[in-house]
Amino acid sequence: MLVLYRFAVDERETEAFSRDAETALAALASCDGYVRGGLGRAVDEDATWLLWSEWTGVGAYRRALSNYQVKMSTPLLSRTLPEASGFEVLAECAPGGEPVRSGSDRSDDPEAARREAAR
Repeated sequence: MLVLYRFAVDERETEAFSRDAETALAALASCDGYVRGGLGRAVDEDATWLLWSEWTGVGAYRRALSNYQVKMSTPLLSRTLPEASGFEVLAECAPGGEPVRSGSDRSDDPEAARREAAR
């Protein structure tokens, strides 16, 4: 699972934002199921930043959001642009290889899946 958080950051606050984002990234990295992540800035738009992470699955990511250190990063995460942030990986391709599809983990009944996850 990929999680992509995009931010609009004013030039005057880039240093403080970078520190806060690195703190949030470290908090996420301390959680079970975290695979890797990073912080980036758009090449063509200085104000657009991205905090991304990869997880073993949606359950691991959702459990990570309950982690105390991650919750302490909530002020930063609340600044994300209002758009979808969690994506399931449906195909991967190694360098020089062919794309390999993977099945979807999405439920045919999303409401039942949400109820199950809330338990």
